[in-house]
Amino acid sequence: MTHVALGLALSIAATLFATTADADCDGAAEPCRVENGTYHIVLPERVTGPVPAIVLLHGYGGEGVGTIRNKGMVTLMLGRGYAVIAADGQKRANGDGRTWDFHPDRPATRDETAFLIAMADDAAARFGLQRDAMLLAGFSIGGSMTSYVACQAPNAFAAYAPVAGSFWRPHPTACAGPVRLLHTHGRADQTVPLTGREIMPGFVQGNVFDAMEIWRTTNGCTSADADETETPGIYSVRHWTDCQLGTDLRLALHEGGHSIPKGWAQMAVDWFESR
Repeated sequence: MTHVALGLALSIAATLFATTADADCDGAAEPCRVENGTYHIVLPERVTGPVPAIVLLHGYGGEGVGTIRNKGMVTLMLGRGYAVIAADGQKRANGDGRTWDFHPDRPATRDETAFLIAMADDAAARFGLQRDAMLLAGFSIGGSMTSYVACQAPNAFAAYAPVAGSFWRPHPTACAGPVRLLHTHGRADQTVPLTGREIMPGFVQGNVFDAMEIWRTTNGCTSADADETETPGIYSVRHWTDCQLGTDLRLALHEGGHSIPKGWAQMAVDWFESR
């Protein structure tokens, strides 16, 4: 996959998950290592027994260490009793930050889904985490990566929460199975618009509303429209309720642009715990 092309559209995403000079494997000076990649982790204090976890995927040009240093978001998650894991994408060709390799019609340089599953398995075994209580979330191109993992391996994580990133074209024709998924997106997002856009020939961001239709079909929801609308804080949430037992499908929209908006972490954790 040509990461330079993606950079033309997604360089803004790097600013949210900024990189720092340090690494963190639960306090160690180096990141945790598994075959084909690395990750960073912080554990909550004073928790006994298996610990649930939230896995975060950075945006284009970011790194996991920058994600783990997002104090506001991480502190909230730790305070709710979650381990926070920040995975590392692959280094960009120019050496400036990292990205994820998932483009639907180009050969990948790493099996990202296999890497993320191996990473989650390793973290669970190494740190005593509850493997079946992990939420996978990601921002921008990390949100796209989250969506592809959910589509390809729906049982790899307990639930999925992509933010400002979804499928690229060509969209998947079908996904492997039903999921619990909360997609969050800004109506004013110009970097990854809700309806998608062409970056350059062969690189076309997908349509989020089309993606939700794919998820609706995958989850066996009988109605094309969401059955109820909630408005917690700045969000308007579309919730499909006539779906296969054990699934959950929601689209949380806000008026902002390309960002993880205020209150997202609390909303995502509350939603995850509602299962």
